[in-house]
Amino acid sequence: MPRPNYNRAVETDLYTSMYEQYYFKNTPVRKVKPIKRKKKQQKKSQLAKIITYIFSAIMLFYVFPFSFRTFIADVFPANTKNALKIDYYNLLYPTHNYLYKNLFLGKHIIKETQYKKPIMFDIEESYERTGLKNNLLALSEEYKRIKPAVYVWEYDGKSYVNINADEAYPAASIIKVPVLIEMFREIENGKFSLDDTMILEDYYRASGSGKLQYSQGGIAHSMDYLARIMIENSDNSSTNMIMAKMGGMPAVNRAMNRWGLKTTRVNTWLPDLEGTNVTTAREMAKMFYNLDTSTMLSSESKRRIGDYLGHVKNNRLLQAGLPKDAILLHKTGDIGFMLGDAGIVKTPNGKKYIVVILAKRPYNNFQGKEFIVKASKIIYNNISI
Repeated sequence: MPRPNYNRAVETDLYTSMYEQYYFKNTPVRKVKPIKRKKKQQKKSQLAKIITYIFSAIMLFYVFPFSFRTFIADVFPANTKNALKIDYYNLLYPTHNYLYKNLFLGKHIIKETQYKKPIMFDIEESYERTGLKNNLLALSEEYKRIKPAVYVWEYDGKSYVNINADEAYPAASIIKVPVLIEMFREIENGKFSLDDTMILEDYYRASGSGKLQYSQGGIAHSMDYLARIMIENSDNSSTNMIMAKMGGMPAVNRAMNRWGLKTTRVNTWLPDLEGTNVTTAREMAKMFYNLDTSTMLSSESKRRIGDYLGHVKNNRLLQAGLPKDAILLHKTGDIGFMLGDAGIVKTPNGKKYIVVILAKRPYNNFQGKEFIVKASKIIYNNISI
């Protein structure tokens, strides 16, 4: 067999050399069985297994959750719906936290509670005293910087005068009248008594009128004493204590809902320097009317309340327009830009009438006081004859 030329390579379509073609063509190929190597099974000790399980448990229950909470959850929240919470109730009712009439299921609600039969009766009116009204309007023309709300009601003929009497006005300290009424209603319902005491704490102290704010803390005061100084001295601190005893502002507002009042509300603890506690001249007259004529309170409670209202220290408003022999049971209010007085007047000849005068004015303007004094005198002279 001729010897192949190893130095010469002939390219084929498979790019193989002649030698390769010749060698693989004439040389038998032996099939070699692959060597199978047996894997050595390493037996793990029981201790190694336990250590492995413990390590796996630590990674599963501690390391992975910590890493998720710390790094991953903040970047990729699992539930994007909870990432941004929207208070739809606050969007619909943005003023519900400070303008509300009642409390239902932990939420402040503006819609008043409906009652089948209000406790207080409406004032029965017969005719308006146009002559008296014109005199008061003429007086108002003399005091153009004063915006008054006036309501007068006379017992015998049920005649009345209405000047802006249904318009909401800041109540100032006159708001203490419904607080006093509700206090005695709760006493008659057995919730507490006039002899019960409350300790003066710092959070009850209120600036403005009254001396209780300067008294020593930790001293117990009877409910009778707190009610007396609330009316006679217009004490703000004692008013806050009494309202707290009854359940706070919502309790007073619920009571006025039951009475049938539509506008009068307590929205701020005293002192209410911004004038958010509101009333109307007609509703304040309605409270005095029911306090005097209805059976919503016992005779003993009325006598006690009359004693408070008959010893009000501020005699510079309605009282200043009355003769000395006239009897006045009333409550005053002053927050600078609103001055008012409301009560019941009894003349020496037996005439009796309810009068409420609320006067908006420039801050501490003396004309507000002058208007109320002169209006009180005009009303008395018109009705007492």
